[in-house]
Amino acid sequence: MRNTKTTNRRQFLASTMATIGLPALESFAGNMKPTAKPKTFVAVGSFFGWYRKEFYPKEVGKNYTIPKIIAPIADHRDDFTIFSGLDHRAKNGHVGWVNFLCGKNLGDYSLDQKIADQIGQKSRFPSLQLAVGGVENEGGSIGGKTSFTKQKIPLPMMRRPSVLYSQLFVSASDKKRAEYILRSGKSSLDYVLDDAKHLQRNVSEADRNKLEEYFYSIRSVEKRLNQKIASVDDVIAQTDYRLPDSGSDPISSSMMMKAAPLMYDLMALAIQAEAAPVMSLMLNGLGAVFTIDGIALKVGYHSLSHHGNKPEMIRDLLKIECELMKHFNNFLTDLKEKKDAQGNPLLDSTVVLLGTGMGDASRHANDNLPALVAGGGFDHGSHLSLDRDDYLLGDLYITLMNKMGVKANSFSNASRSLNEVFV
Repeated sequence: MRNTKTTNRRQFLASTMATIGLPALESFAGNMKPTAKPKTFVAVGSFFGWYRKEFYPKEVGKNYTIPKIIAPIADHRDDFTIFSGLDHRAKNGHVGWVNFLCGKNLGDYSLDQKIADQIGQKSRFPSLQLAVGGVENEGGSIGGKTSFTKQKIPLPMMRRPSVLYSQLFVSASDKKRAEYILRSGKSSLDYVLDDAKHLQRNVSEADRNKLEEYFYSIRSVEKRLNQKIASVDDVIAQTDYRLPDSGSDPISSSMMMKAAPLMYDLMALAIQAEAAPVMSLMLNGLGAVFTIDGIALKVGYHSLSHHGNKPEMIRDLLKIECELMKHFNNFLTDLKEKKDAQGNPLLDSTVVLLGTGMGDASRHANDNLPALVAGGGFDHGSHLSLDRDDYLLGDLYITLMNKMGVKANSFSNASRSLNEVFV
């Protein structure tokens, strides 16, 4: 939404319908200078990985031939970089998906949360964890998770587009009820914290350590509540975007191809509104049998990922992965078309990581993890094939953190960064 006339911001917002931070507008930008560093980080991961032979170009550098999985985003080739040869040196196994943002050890402090803890604390949503193509208990207690706090606590993922929409666009009539619920929750936390502090004086040292971890969690929740309470009186904005009136959310595995475009649309709106500086999206799918271009595949996604190098299985697996990449292409296009207050594409100020924790699902191998970075002001357009003996995927993550303004010189078992080869 753009407004080129001089406008009083609060008057303009007073009559609108939905509560969400308004996108930065040129009319209100004044003498603001362009942002020197990216403002938003997005991580998109595929639970079953990407078929590497059609993800990695055969040539290195800028003049590479576009492989089949990358073809749907070919129009953006100057806006992304492909990385091969990187991984976390993690153990093999399907649960290794979790290593995607965590590094070598399952459930460690994840990349997205490291960034959110540094840049997201003043935002309405410090981070959003999203998923499509599965229900909450699928994938195991840890295998279906993506993001973990500093205390190694897995964060729940939002799987319903309608819930994300309602979180971003709350009706004005709900504001008083939301404030009451938030303040009541804070009062309850105050009571629990006082009670726990009294208990701490009468327990063993081991229990005191457990209580200290509990206090930290309580304080984190309290901090988030305070942020939400502070945003209750935020100005009200409006969006013309509406979810399809289908009567139900596409949350089942078989509905992933319908859910993903909706999530990408809402993520782009959240970026434009500066509602959440950090977001992650898990592409699951599990055993769903998809229909691609009107033709139902004969085998489910999970089974196809265990293709055993059978040509017909690989052919159908590539149909799924190319379809997922088409959705990703629309997301990149949306970020290029939407502009910030200075008229620059949102992709310029957004770092987008596309990857996985699964190197070869057919063998449950977690080496040589496919990775792609788009946007964020990097010098893109290349395929960087890196020596596994020199670099880890965590080195790329260090560079991404640095780009986001987060001071870091290590991530998991990595300590070198790619600052010299990826700028």
